Amino acid sequence: MPPTSMNLKILLPFQVFAETTGVSRIVAETREGSFGLLPQRLDCVAALPPGILTYETQEGEVFVAVDEGVLVKTGADVLVSVRRALAGMGLAQLRAAVEQEFLTLDADEQSVRAVMAKLESGFLRRFASFQHE
Repeated sequence: MPPTSMNLKILLPFQVFAETTGVSRIVAETREGSFGLLPQRLDCVAALPPGILTYETQEGEVFVAVDEGVLVKTGADVLVSVRRALAGMGLAQLRAAVEQEFLTLDADEQSVRAVMAKLESGFLRRFASFQHE
């Protein structure tokens, strides 16, 4: 008999953000667009950009702002592992939070990424010159 509901667990790096049973549907955003999950859907994996995750239980719809991460569906279990998540606000406020907090990189993160890019390109140049010798 196919499952009639799903178990959703939203994981952050150091804690469980939410754990919900009896989820009837989930809508997630990917870089290619939104897609829905129903309990009978085949198992899947999806990369998640910063956006809004929506799920529905008997109590109603719940909206969660999530930072980038991954969604994995196996049977009736759906695991969403993200860097940060916010809930408890209206949809408009969550959308604004995604734009302000998740889509804009702070100065420290930008400088770290720039340094890492320089290190990687320097390593590749040295490695390519080493192979040509």
